[in-house]
Amino acid sequence: MTNSALSTPRSPVLGREPDAGRRPPAGLLLGIILTGQFMALLDVFIVNVAAPTIRTDLNASGAGLQLVVAGYSISYAVLLITGARIGDLWGHRRAMLAGLALFTVASLACGLAQSTGELIAFRIVQGAGSALFVPQVLSLIQRNFTGERRVRALGVYAAVLSSGAAIGQSLGGVLVSADLFGTGWRPVFLVNVPIGLALLVLAPRVIPRDAPGVPERRRGLDVPGLVVLGAAVTLLTVPLVLGQEEGWPVWGWVSLGLSAVLFGVFVALEARLARGGGAPLVSGRVLRAPGMVRAAAVIGLTMAVNAGFMFVFALHMQSGLGESALHTGLTFVAAAVTFGIAGLYWRRLPQRSYGVLASGGLLLAAASLAGLGLVTRDGGQHEVGLLVVLAGLGAGLGLAFSPTLTLALGQVAPEDAADASGFLATVTQLGQLIGVATFGTLFLNRVALAGHVHPSAHAIAITAAALAAAAAVGAVAGLRR
Repeated sequence: MTNSALSTPRSPVLGREPDAGRRPPAGLLLGIILTGQFMALLDVFIVNVAAPTIRTDLNASGAGLQLVVAGYSISYAVLLITGARIGDLWGHRRAMLAGLALFTVASLACGLAQSTGELIAFRIVQGAGSALFVPQVLSLIQRNFTGERRVRALGVYAAVLSSGAAIGQSLGGVLVSADLFGTGWRPVFLVNVPIGLALLVLAPRVIPRDAPGVPERRRGLDVPGLVVLGAAVTLLTVPLVLGQEEGWPVWGWVSLGLSAVLFGVFVALEARLARGGGAPLVSGRVLRAPGMVRAAAVIGLTMAVNAGFMFVFALHMQSGLGESALHTGLTFVAAAVTFGIAGLYWRRLPQRSYGVLASGGLLLAAASLAGLGLVTRDGGQHEVGLLVVLAGLGAGLGLAFSPTLTLALGQVAPEDAADASGFLATVTQLGQLIGVATFGTLFLNRVALAGHVHPSAHAIAITAAALAAAAAVGAVAGLRR
């Protein structure tokens, strides 16, 4: 596609499918696909504030509650690369519509669930729907935007990812506190249904088909690679989620060890497939793109810190301090605003600073988390101090995440968009999943220990120190060499 095609778009006639010669306005296309992206991201975090209410209503155990939160991310992370490949096989438009439909139906089922087991199962299906349509978002941006328009679109894409977590926490608090028609926590899932239905009506009219004459790479799904990767991710995440509740049994440690072995097997399988002329799940060109591996490390650590903090601090606010879901959700607004501002406006900084933004942002996040531990350790509120450290945390994580993602994707050719989107989306989700499981386990473990006058405050202070250490490691990983 050329820049001229984007500068003089022709709007589709409602009721007709756009094709390569009838492009919708670029802003409308971007708004539709990023609304889907935002909805999927929202569902990772919107449940956090509702977790205590779900626990009470469904009598969920600690492990069950973590699986409600993490089950979505488990299937999401395992299937994202497959979703990217399905976009190549089916076409990005068709794959996105199918994923949106599955996500919407699963959201309705989650909102109607009558037991913890049902909710976990439907959350897994919901994650599978997200994994099918989320990779298509980045692929559609890469294929339908060029030059400066693509850079701006990627900046908005990064800002959506950046702010979705904190907005999810805030919106979750509003919906739970509203207790619409006595439904308690259920609106955090049911809110997806009207949005999903609206997207299913609008998206076919806006998302163009692949341009005629442009060959698609009809590549297989690499079933052996998919099976091994899925098993490796599952063996890694399940003991992290259930280990605390089960007292860290032997099977958990065996599972973690086997996951490391299977990750090694996966790398060997993909290398052999590439040498034989096949199509591995992640193209070697993507991994060799300038800064891609460094970007993956920074993004993974940033998302682990972000998701881990959101999960444990919501539990601390509600279970430890007895705050309402609304108050808890609104507490995260400062982080949401600064995260979004950093994601949208980092490009206004001098270009020579781009190389240190990731490390500088993570150092700011580490300092803010250290301050959080000091502010909360005595069990008091300290509203002003909390506002300051949350604003600093949001800004730091936004400066680490958004420039890293945008600059890395700017190096990827359009024909590798599907692989790049699947790879970085998987890194993002694995980071969030590991953050919730690891830091959630640490927090719950510290709370369970007796002997402190404010067990939740003591736990959040220790967890904040661990989060600060992880952010500092990310700052080192973000250094350009």
